[in-house]
Amino acid sequence: MAENIEKKQDSGLWENVKVIIQALLLAVVIRTVFFQPFTIPSGSMMPTLLIGDYIFVNKFAYGYSKYSLPFSPDLFEGRIFASEPKRGDVVVFRFPPNPDIDYIKRVIGLPGDKIQVRDGILFVNDQAVKRVPDGMFQADDGKDKGVDVPVYRETLDNGVNFDTLDQDSNSRGDNTREFLVPEGHYFMMGDNRDNSSDSRFDVGFVPAQNLVGRASMIFFSLGNDTSFTHIWKWPANLRYDRIFKGVE
Repeated sequence: MAENIEKKQDSGLWENVKVIIQALLLAVVIRTVFFQPFTIPSGSMMPTLLIGDYIFVNKFAYGYSKYSLPFSPDLFEGRIFASEPKRGDVVVFRFPPNPDIDYIKRVIGLPGDKIQVRDGILFVNDQAVKRVPDGMFQADDGKDKGVDVPVYRETLDNGVNFDTLDQDSNSRGDNTREFLVPEGHYFMMGDNRDNSSDSRFDVGFVPAQNLVGRASMIFFSLGNDTSFTHIWKWPANLRYDRIFKGVE
């Protein structure tokens, strides 16, 4: 009898171990192939994405490169099952000068496009992007706390529209040279136009291989510099209206 009980216990323990291993493998597959969570650490994409937003990134949206895999092994060059981003997509990519760092910006220029900013107005292929005032914005964090920052609604030629911030009408990013996007590369900009390190500056053109995926949904959001581990602060600092909100 005792021997049977021990066998049942061993069998039950092994079943539990198998379930845990299967769950871990499934999590790795989902994270590697389908969706990967990211957190937003800076205000470069405000007001679209805020510091403290937690997002899911669709990794199969543009196919896969070595940067889609854990530790970025050199198994192949370029992308497999590749598809092109659309102008206006919000994308996570590897920072070209240091691919160990993830960046998130909006696709503004596609291969062959001409991009320039003149007096704060974005031009794509010599056509001014429609830009209209859309109220004021104030952040709820201490790292990038803008007070009554002007918001402008921009509409791209494909109909994608989104809000941008323009705190300083004469910042160094408000007048740029003309950029010609090379084949196999993309031009990225942050929606917080005066506070974004992007393709206007040190990011440069982003190779297609560096794309990780398209930001698809905010699944959690904490304001007021609240740490994720401070669970007791969640009720007072959760941004309830942002949970399960799509990224546009």
